[in-house]
Amino acid sequence: MKKAQKVRIGISIGDLNGIGSEIILKTFQDPRMLEFCTPVIFANTKLLSFYKKHFKLNVNFQGIENASKVIDGKINVVNVWKENTKINFGKEDKFLGKFTVKSLEAATEALIKKEIDTLVTAPINKNVIQSEEFNFPGHTDYLAKAMKGDSLMLMICKNLRIGLLTDHVAVKDVAEKITPELIQKKVAIIHDTLKKDFRIQKPKIAVLGINPHSGDNGVIGKEDEEVLKPTILKINEKGTLVYGPYSADSFFGTKNYQNFDAVIAAYHDQGLIPFKTLSFGRGVNYTAGLSRIRTSPDHGTAYEIAGKGEADFTSFKEAVFASIEIFKCRKEYLKLTKNQLQKQSKKL
Repeated sequence: MKKAQKVRIGISIGDLNGIGSEIILKTFQDPRMLEFCTPVIFANTKLLSFYKKHFKLNVNFQGIENASKVIDGKINVVNVWKENTKINFGKEDKFLGKFTVKSLEAATEALIKKEIDTLVTAPINKNVIQSEEFNFPGHTDYLAKAMKGDSLMLMICKNLRIGLLTDHVAVKDVAEKITPELIQKKVAIIHDTLKKDFRIQKPKIAVLGINPHSGDNGVIGKEDEEVLKPTILKINEKGTLVYGPYSADSFFGTKNYQNFDAVIAAYHDQGLIPFKTLSFGRGVNYTAGLSRIRTSPDHGTAYEIAGKGEADFTSFKEAVFASIEIFKCRKEYLKLTKNQLQKQSKKL
């Protein structure tokens, strides 16, 4: 019997002067990881050899020409560039930012071609990667365009899942961007992903208010009364179990979040502050709504400890395991729903 192929995890290297390289190599220094997946790192073997020596890690990898040459049971490194790169840990470097982008673009292309099954992205510095060719505020926006889909940032840690109506948007612009159309689209994305990626048949979703105390019936802003409430009611009437808006300041302190399968926050910090308070170092950022699976750790480049060998790789490791589990859930869901459609067509 032919041995089943392990899930192939594509990995973009992230900011070369940050902790990305350290957490990647520390994760796969444990040989047991290769029992769960086959890692495919998009970078350069010379660069990873430098990191390996610098951090004194016992990890072996092999260079390959492209992702179609992946060998299961090995740590594969796709040589995306040949140039030498000078690493200066903890420093912003626009020149090195070009290699961060090359890694991400190559990994995304392999993901689209199905040469890898999932993508795990190491942290980036959004400032150093900006150019005329690459002007995205983050991974989520880039991947949404590359895969021509609608995306939603969903932070996950065990049974805690927090999505965002708006992500990398200035606070002053949040209210005007939250429209009935946006709310309906984001709720639909999170409802769909809970069913097919997390095995939840009838998801219950909470929506947090935009203003303090959800506007106090219009006293502190009218957006909750005029935009959120009627839209949530409309969605609920169609059969989706979505409730709110809830006052964000007490929602997590009272543990009300435990009554729902997911929570949708109005903006970035409203969702990520409680999420990271409850699960920092163990959380995972999942890009829901796309045709392919992408996860990342719940932290940034951590320049202040880069190169010191102090980085905790727990969140990155959790991102790897989350991508494997989500891949398997979605594969199972697609198989089950495909069989249902086939049975229905036969009855007709």
